[in-house]
Amino acid sequence: MPAITHAEAYLVDLEVETVRTDAVQSFLKQETVFVEIRTDDGGTGTGYAYTIGTGGTAVLALLRDYLVPRLVGADPRRVEAVWRDLFAATRATTVGAITSLALAAVDTALWDWRCRDADQPLWVLAGGAKQRIPLYDTEGGWLHLSTDELIAGAKASQAAGWPGAKLKIGRSPVQDAERLAAVRAEVGPDFDLMLDANQSLTSAEAIRRARLLEPSDPYWFEEPMPADDVSGHVALASATSIPVAVGESMYSIAQFRDYLHRGAAGIVQVDVARIGGITPWLKVAHLAEAYNVTVCPHFLMELHVSLCCAVPNSGYLEHIPQLRAITRNEIEVVDGHALPPTAAGLGIDWDRDAIDNRRVQ
Repeated sequence: MPAITHAEAYLVDLEVETVRTDAVQSFLKQETVFVEIRTDDGGTGTGYAYTIGTGGTAVLALLRDYLVPRLVGADPRRVEAVWRDLFAATRATTVGAITSLALAAVDTALWDWRCRDADQPLWVLAGGAKQRIPLYDTEGGWLHLSTDELIAGAKASQAAGWPGAKLKIGRSPVQDAERLAAVRAEVGPDFDLMLDANQSLTSAEAIRRARLLEPSDPYWFEEPMPADDVSGHVALASATSIPVAVGESMYSIAQFRDYLHRGAAGIVQVDVARIGGITPWLKVAHLAEAYNVTVCPHFLMELHVSLCCAVPNSGYLEHIPQLRAITRNEIEVVDGHALPPTAAGLGIDWDRDAIDNRRVQ
């Protein structure tokens, strides 16, 4: 059997490609944590996770001090066994963001190795359900932009053939409604407009805000409240016709189960880094399928394009370019849809020199 002979973790800082603001924060930088493995048969795998601005060194410390040493000697084919061993070894710090991000960096490296060993792209080995996924744009909808800039961004996406765009909300209720209505008037009824409040509202305010936003027919209402307010999301989902989208700030399969079982999620936005890797991501996607709920993952488009094409109940891929400074390729877009990479592995062509230049010592 193959065995892991070398494993290492390191941190890379990535500057943001554009100014990004929402109702609660600004995107200052991306701290990207990498894990690389090698096996005794010459195989390799590279995985990664990320934080937005803070916490990367904490993830790196957990990997270096506890998780990476456990990988040496492990069979990389047994992805479930390795994931479960690492999860058990961090029992005192689960469930939470730091542990899930660390597990994701390892798990994506194992899947990269596994796909390379099988000479298959990730989207095929993980299921191969579809060959393309529609895109929506987030880059033209940040909260600091003026209404005219929001309109210009949405119309540019529409002109490019993309079927949707996201707008951040978090100004006054009237301003949010007016900004959305202005964009809707320009793009027409057939262009999907997603809304994202970034967990900034109370349950009562989210219900009130949804009433004001409903006339413009939003495609979804994303993260209206803090992720731990399940009952608030239940109340909102029963009070509005707008589908409620959640998931980017959830870190375990059980959290998704609770939302789905209680009818609190109309769209699941599971993030492969924050859920702990590809292994649990697929479980959440199939759990959502059992509830007849669509999966539209958060961020990490370079990896999520393959996972969206792996499962049958994916709906949209979020377009936010953030790896171009350290990669040699970009996702392929045709007629408003992203195509999954055909190369074996995760399909991300890393620029090793660029990565080395950005390593945090």
